[in-house]
Amino acid sequence: MDPVQALLARARAGDQRALADLFDAFRERLVRMVELRLDTRLRRRLDPADVVQEAWLEVARRFPEWAEADSMPWHVWLRLTTAQALVHAQRRHFGVHLRDPRFEASRPGSRPSVTAAQAADALVDSATTPTQAARRSELRARVLEALESLDEIDREVVVLRHYEGLSNAEAAAELSIETAAASKRFTRALLRLQPALQALASDVSAEGR
Repeated sequence: MDPVQALLARARAGDQRALADLFDAFRERLVRMVELRLDTRLRRRLDPADVVQEAWLEVARRFPEWAEADSMPWHVWLRLTTAQALVHAQRRHFGVHLRDPRFEASRPGSRPSVTAAQAADALVDSATTPTQAARRSELRARVLEALESLDEIDREVVVLRHYEGLSNAEAAAELSIETAAASKRFTRALLRLQPALQALASDVSAEGR
């Protein structure tokens, strides 16, 4: 049996240690998810790891409810619960009147979307080094322009697969689209992004020579 499914089976049977191990197996990916979607104004005040720890408390509390309903895949529910923890944490820092639609994740199936600017920062940061600081602004502008040309779902597919490491099937489940549609969107988005991504890759190659 798949290790995740084995832990899920034990957790469903009431094994709290298995549930904790299951969450820990996804913790690093959840931190990356929060880092990407965290409002830039809060990056010095809010630690993504703390948000993920808050999410764990909610997961532990609400797991029996999810296990009984079983209305969405485990990883989708886990990420949605983490997204809700991020929304609540940001509201605490900004004030209860925050109504930025990017952070509205209170309704079932919703989660904070990734802006083109956040995606551009993530892709450029992951591909450049401190010695490339002089070129970073130019590279970011090219990547941002390419990302802004994508629709929201195409941009999400790129981020989920290219940056967050989800499989095509996982990305499709999270976005509530067919697996074939997710694959087609990813391919189409990469074609649009190819010139900007090639510019990033060429800079990295040039530095390595």
